[in-house]
Amino acid sequence: MATQHSRSAARLMMAPAVVLLLGWMLIPLTMTLLFSFKKYLPLRGGDLGWVGFDNYVRFVTSSAFWPSVLTTLIIVSGVLIITVVFGILLAILLDQPMWGQGIVRILVIAPFFVMPTVSALVWKNMFMDPVNGLLAHLWGAFGAQPVEWLSQASVPSIVMIVSWQWLPFATLILLTAIQSLDSEQMEAAEMDGAPILSRFWYIVLPHLGRATTVVILIQTIFLLSIFAEIFVTTQGSFGTRTLTYLIYQRVLESQNIGLGSAGGVYAIILANIVAIFLMRIVGKNLDG
Repeated sequence: MATQHSRSAARLMMAPAVVLLLGWMLIPLTMTLLFSFKKYLPLRGGDLGWVGFDNYVRFVTSSAFWPSVLTTLIIVSGVLIITVVFGILLAILLDQPMWGQGIVRILVIAPFFVMPTVSALVWKNMFMDPVNGLLAHLWGAFGAQPVEWLSQASVPSIVMIVSWQWLPFATLILLTAIQSLDSEQMEAAEMDGAPILSRFWYIVLPHLGRATTVVILIQTIFLLSIFAEIFVTTQGSFGTRTLTYLIYQRVLESQNIGLGSAGGVYAIILANIVAIFLMRIVGKNLDG
């Protein structure tokens, strides 16, 4: 059992890391809050003084604000559904004994290590190009008219690109959870004559509850700030402008750091609302 002296020594050794981490988080947040109440034009006069809540009012009353919030939630929801559903199916498949299992697992996980900008460029030019893309040739082979994905099906295209990036992460977490499942429990259910779907629904799926919760929470945190894929593909056109991209556009248009900071505060508020909702609804699995 640790003594009071050893616990104090541990806290003392951890203190520099904790201070550094808090500074890394709190300093940018404090500066964002500070600038959000100012009119700060770095290319046109610099700091022009306090404007109170004017930046917040301008940002939230913009006609593009609520559509961008809705687009953000649609993209996040679409990616979560695809990655969780297909992540569970892929995890079950990869858990089965097969030839070259290690190589297959590496190939499935590999897309997660590709930079978002690179993957977006690959999908845009190699797959979704309406003239030379792989999907255009595939459509043409069946006599169908090629689809201009990034203009005719822009939001589903973004969801598809981002899902391809995050599916390996979900698969890896869920595969780890499946491998921790008690094999004797599955064997007993099989000997009792339980159908494979019943075994999946009543044994495998509940066992994956915590892992699924972790996947949803972590992915949501990162997906709410999606930017690179939209910048490379549609640049916010065709209904793909998320809240993060709207902040970027507003800063470029007005050159007003204060206005962008106010948008950043709204993004933080949205992220916290979504996180609290998920912790209350989905996160209950962690209490089991």
